[in-house]
Amino acid sequence: MPVDILVQKKGYKYTIVLKNKFYHLYNLILLVMGFRKRKWKNADGEKEMSFLEHLEELRWHIIRSISSIVIFTVLAFTQKNFIFNNIILAPKNPDFFTNRTLCKIGHFLNTDLLCINTKPFELISIKMSGQLTTHFAVSIVAGLIIAMPYVFWEFWRFIKPALYPHERKYARGAAGIAGFLFFLGVIFGYFIIVPLSIHFLGSYRISDQVVNQIYIRSYIGTISSVVLASGLIFEFPLIALFLTQIGVITPSFMIKYRKHSIVVLLILAAIITPPDIFSQILVSLPLMGLYEIGILISKAVYKRKQREHEDFMKGNEETNLTKQSL
Repeated sequence: MPVDILVQKKGYKYTIVLKNKFYHLYNLILLVMGFRKRKWKNADGEKEMSFLEHLEELRWHIIRSISSIVIFTVLAFTQKNFIFNNIILAPKNPDFFTNRTLCKIGHFLNTDLLCINTKPFELISIKMSGQLTTHFAVSIVAGLIIAMPYVFWEFWRFIKPALYPHERKYARGAAGIAGFLFFLGVIFGYFIIVPLSIHFLGSYRISDQVVNQIYIRSYIGTISSVVLASGLIFEFPLIALFLTQIGVITPSFMIKYRKHSIVVLLILAAIITPPDIFSQILVSLPLMGLYEIGILISKAVYKRKQREHEDFMKGNEETNLTKQSL
């Protein structure tokens, strides 16, 4: 596992203390909670922040994050026709991009199995205020998704002063990468998983005597959960980088449990897609690709930490030899 070195000077001797993964987890908790000493600059120079100053700083980051979500929620609320007709309700229609593309591939292969959502179903609202509350709920979810990159950035601004120089160096750009991966996952979930899920769940029949009358909130809940889950799953490479950096996982650990991960990913793909091989492969391949990317990132971080450790030990040996010669 990656090893951090703490050097304690005692006369002319140096004691090497190995920090295990539990220390890293403890340090991570302090960092996220804001209890690691943060520094700020004033007219007198650089000073450490007190506990109450930590809380005040955190409060303003939370206020700005919530404010951004509220602003985007209001904007989404004013764009009702575009959000519902062109985004929310579009995946169930035959002319949706994914539905048309899969159908063209099916015609090329001389099969109609890939033509999905050819018979759009009707949605119902069973409450007097159902459509109004649905409008509010969708606007909040849309505001949350759109504001997520800014929320990541605010979170980064809060923990950045608590990072040590070497941690800040390697964490630079993390907020932008996290936002990009989240949006990439949202796009994948919306254009790939959502149409397949709608086709399977909307056309499934236990008997010809039972007719599907799908509640609008159930339909929107399915889309929202799939899209948000996809966005979070696509954060895996960044999570792998972070966990390797703090010593919780290693490349060998990820490689050792690769087969187990493939089984889990296949089960996950089978749950969120229709029961056909093509759909499961279409969803599981990107998920497996994310895992492999996570392994490559973990290897790069692990090698860098090993080089830093070797350079440190070499410098320590040279220092000891110099002091012994004196």
